[in-house]
Amino acid sequence: MKFFWLFSFALFNLFSCSSGQNQSKTNLLPAEFAKQVGSMPEATLLDVRTPGEFEGGHIAKAVNVDWNGADFEKGIAGLDKKKPVFVYCLSGGRSGSAAKMMRNAGFLSVFELDGGMIRWRSEGMPEEKPGAQNNASKGMTKADFEKLLKTDKTVLVDFFAVWCGPCKKMKPDLDQMETSLNDKLVILRIDADQNPDLLKELAVESLPTLMVFKNQKQVSKALGYQSKEQLLDLVK
Repeated sequence: MKFFWLFSFALFNLFSCSSGQNQSKTNLLPAEFAKQVGSMPEATLLDVRTPGEFEGGHIAKAVNVDWNGADFEKGIAGLDKKKPVFVYCLSGGRSGSAAKMMRNAGFLSVFELDGGMIRWRSEGMPEEKPGAQNNASKGMTKADFEKLLKTDKTVLVDFFAVWCGPCKKMKPDLDQMETSLNDKLVILRIDADQNPDLLKELAVESLPTLMVFKNQKQVSKALGYQSKEQLLDLVK
């Protein structure tokens, strides 16, 4: 009886570990993501960003279905649920939500790009830029950014995106701080979608990202949503 219990326990642990390993492999870093996509020609590569973001640069052979659009479910309705789907967005939030919905809808193999296009770009992975010629003059350079830091005030830089929930939630507190602390604080809000090259140069890999500069030198950094108290503590 004791042997049977130990054998059953061992089988349970083996199954649990295997399941955990398989589940962890659904979030892939850029190099592994690219390798897996290349090894599965039958798979669908799904970009769930906006059409504008897609036009500004995307992974080769990706199809674009906007997660925040009105027709996302309609857009994926024609996909074979038995075939692998590789999904990505800018930083991972939208693709995570899309992947969860697709798994719940019966898709058997859904893989996510860990860190999204921000990490993809930071690691120098290739992308297609069909709109690059039209958008050549868009985006802040690092030199432009550094000019904005030339002040005797503390500078709080908020890297955000219009679709980013935590960014939206934090904006009212930032606006209030900008008014109440305008004698000693400058707040710069930089749209991640419009400045991909700057994000790469500054190693911004998630949104929101906040950086604090004093005398043109970075003194602190915070990732993710910050309460008003945390924001005030960040710039003190």
